[in-house]
Amino acid sequence: MKKIGILHGKERSFPNAFVQRINEKKPAGIIAEPVSIDKVIQGGDSGYTVIVDRISQDVPFYRAFLKNAAISGTAVINNPFWWSADEKFFNNALATKIGVPVPKTVILPSRELPEDTSEESFSNLVYPLDWESIFNYVGFPAYMKPFAGGGWKNVYKLHNMDDFFDKHGETGQLVMLLQEEIVFEEYYRCYCIGGKYVRIMPYEPRNPHHLRYASDFKPSAERYKLMEDIVLRINKYLGYDFNTVELALRDGVPYAIDFCNPAPDAERTSVGEENFEWVVETAANYAIERAMNWKEGVDNLTWGEYLKRSVEKLPLS
Repeated sequence: MKKIGILHGKERSFPNAFVQRINEKKPAGIIAEPVSIDKVIQGGDSGYTVIVDRISQDVPFYRAFLKNAAISGTAVINNPFWWSADEKFFNNALATKIGVPVPKTVILPSRELPEDTSEESFSNLVYPLDWESIFNYVGFPAYMKPFAGGGWKNVYKLHNMDDFFDKHGETGQLVMLLQEEIVFEEYYRCYCIGGKYVRIMPYEPRNPHHLRYASDFKPSAERYKLMEDIVLRINKYLGYDFNTVELALRDGVPYAIDFCNPAPDAERTSVGEENFEWVVETAANYAIERAMNWKEGVDNLTWGEYLKRSVEKLPLS
C-alpha cells in the first residue's frame, strides 16, 4: 500500500480536507494520512511514497526528516533541498534572466553583525555602501522586507532616505531587500500546483488580511493568459510543485512581486470557499498522480529548469 502523507503545523482546514479528499477518491493501492514520525534514522525509509510539506520552513527538524525521506525515494512536495537553498533575492535575479518583469531590487547586509562575527568578518564589504546609487536605482517610495521568510513580517514602506535609515535600524540581524514600489491597478495571487495547474485569484493586499481575497479585478482573456504564462515559467525554472506567485499589474504589465511561497496560505477562512475547493481537489489529484508515477530506488523529487540547465551548461533563455 502506497501512503501519501501531509506534514503540517497548526493549520487544520487544508490538511484535513486534503487527506479526506484523497481517501474519498479511493485510488487503487493508495491511502492518505497526516505524517507520523516516531524516529528518524539515517538513510531510513520514511514509510511514505509522497509527502506534502507545509511546515518545514519553520521546523529545522522536519526539514532534516524530509531530506532523509527523499534520499530513500519519497516524493517530497516541495523538494526540500531546493527549498533550503532558495530565497527571494535569488528569485528576483533569476526572473531578470528568464524575461519576467520584477521590481528594481537590491540586497542589503544586516544592520547588526551576525552572531559569532566581528567587523573583521566583513573586510570585503565597503562601508558605507554606495547609498546614493542604491537609492537612485530603486527610488522612493520603496519597500524593505527580509530576503528570506514569508508572510508580511518585518515589511516596511519607506518614503525617503531618512525613513530608510530609521527603519533599517530596527531590523537587527535580518538581511533585507530594498525594492521599488509598484503602484498597481490590479493585483493577483496565483496558485501553481505540479508546474501545470494554475489558479489566478484576484487579491487586494491593501485590505485587512481576512478581506484580501474580496476583490473584483476581472482580467481579460489575453491578460489572464499572459499571467498564466508568467506563473508557469517561474515555477518551471524554480521547480516548485506547490507555490504561489503574486503579480501586480502596472500599466498592463504583470510584475512578479513575491514568488517564493512554497507553503502558501490555503485556509478556507482566508482564501474563500471556491479557491479552497480548487486547491484541495488539485493538490489531492496531483499527490495521487505522484504516487502512481513513483519509482522504487530512484530520486522522485522535482528539479527545476534552472538547476537542470546549469548541470547541462545550457543558457537560461
